[in-house]
Amino acid sequence: MAKSAAKPMTKSELAATLAEKVGITKKQANLFFQAQSELAYKQAKNQFVLPGIGKLVLTERPAREMVMRFGPKTGQTVKIPKKKVLKFRVAKAAKDAILGGK
Repeated sequence: MAKSAAKPMTKSELAATLAEKVGITKKQANLFFQAQSELAYKQAKNQFVLPGIGKLVLTERPAREMVMRFGPKTGQTVKIPKKKVLKFRVAKAAKDAILGGK
């Protein structure tokens, strides 16, 4: 089932495509997606790798100061505290496959 580049695949389309390719049922493919996401949520603090695609990484954004551009505090300097953020780093192999290698 070929889709146009403008619309991304839905979860059920993705499950159907992978189930057909691997030779399992759509229900088994959906169970795999669910188990993988649960594992990613638990392991994200330590980094979670999706082989060939990338990895989830928990990083700490440092405290910073920012000048307000609009609103009632226009022109004032505001301190933003440090916080933890979740980032996804795309693997080099995925970048090369999608964007084309040099």
